[in-house]
Amino acid sequence: MGDLIYFSSATGNTARFVARLGLPAMRLPMRADGPMPSPVRPYALICPTYADGQGRGAVPKSVIRFLNDPARRGLLRGVIGTGNRNFGAMFGLSARVISEKCAVPVLYKFELAGTETDIDRVRAGLADFWGTECLTMA
Repeated sequence: MGDLIYFSSATGNTARFVARLGLPAMRLPMRADGPMPSPVRPYALICPTYADGQGRGAVPKSVIRFLNDPARRGLLRGVIGTGNRNFGAMFGLSARVISEKCAVPVLYKFELAGTETDIDRVRAGLADFWGTECLTMA
C-alpha cells in the first residue's frame, strides 16, 4: 500500500475527509514556505481546487512547491481532487492539472468534505490501486 499526502486549507474539509479515511497520511503545510514532508514510498495526493473564474490558481502554492522537487514528484502515483461542484467546469481542476503535468491518473473526485459513499469508494479504490501497482511493479 502506498502513502497519502494531502493539502487542506483553514476550512479543513480535506483534513476531515482524510481523518475519516482512517489511513496514514502526511499533510502539506498551508503556507508554501512551511516544512514539507519527505515521502519515501509511492503516494497518492489529495488536493482541493482554488481557482478564479478562469481556472488560474487552481493548484495551491504549497502543492506546487512540493511537486517542484523531482524526488517528491517522482513518487507520485495518482491524484484525488476535491472542491465545490458550484464551480462547474472548475470542479476538481487541480487534479486534472496535476494529472496532466505529472503524468499520473486522476483516481477520484469528491465535493467539500465528502460523503460516506466517497469515503468507502476512496478506501476501496486505493486498495485496488495499490494492489494493482504492486502486481505491475514485479
